[in-house]
Amino acid sequence: MKEKALLSPGDVVAPVITWLNTNAHGFFLAISTGVEAVLGATEAALLAVPGPFFAAALVLLILWRQGFGMAMVAAACMAVAGLSGLWVETMQTVALVSLSVAMAVLIAFPLGVLAARRPRIEAALRPVLDLMQTVPPWVYLIPAVMIFSLGKVPALMATVIYGVPPMLRLTTLAFRQVPKELIELGAASGATSWQTLTRIEIPSARKTLLIGLNQCILLSLAMVVLAGLVGAGGLGAEVTRGLTRMEMGLGLRSGLSIVAVAIFMDRLTRRAFG
Repeated sequence: MKEKALLSPGDVVAPVITWLNTNAHGFFLAISTGVEAVLGATEAALLAVPGPFFAAALVLLILWRQGFGMAMVAAACMAVAGLSGLWVETMQTVALVSLSVAMAVLIAFPLGVLAARRPRIEAALRPVLDLMQTVPPWVYLIPAVMIFSLGKVPALMATVIYGVPPMLRLTTLAFRQVPKELIELGAASGATSWQTLTRIEIPSARKTLLIGLNQCILLSLAMVVLAGLVGAGGLGAEVTRGLTRMEMGLGLRSGLSIVAVAIFMDRLTRRAFG
């Protein structure tokens, strides 16, 4: 006979989720509608041009702006997605990851700057971040699905939450490493707080901020496979389909496409912001 659990967090969380669904349904519906609209527009923009023409135009643009080496990396990564027959799924994944990373950065960056300047805030955030980075990633999908149902919206929300901690931690670290002398020099020259932030602190902290951005991107891509379990589509759904049907070819092609997206986005952000 199965023993009754003495510790059951679900007994506490479930009523909270039920209350939110009952009393804040309109709010969550508005969020879901807005996210779906933005995500749908992003996917439509990426898929508006046929794959070969889009890839060629992007490679030429990268060749012009970032050189031959990065253009070859881009061409190889897009060739993997195209030759695998998963171009549409790859663009869906790129749209989901791009929007997730953008939202995570918008949340983490200001909090990181604030935590770097206010030790008490950093001390309050530290145990929360420790817990968030300890919890397995698939756990984030459970409350997201309970609130937003199945689909791309809960996948995006879970991905955003999963990507915030590394970006926030490294943003805090980056701004704490800015030499005090530079900040004092800016103040002595009459720079405003905004000018000090944009012209002194951010350029000085750029390398560490870039590491945080790359970590956020890679963790978001790691969540993509799990997002396939809740109907998010994209490459994660293909990996899940390959596993459930024991189709090794489909699973490997999907996995290689995810790796190609990860390499492309990592190299692109390094060149663009490095």
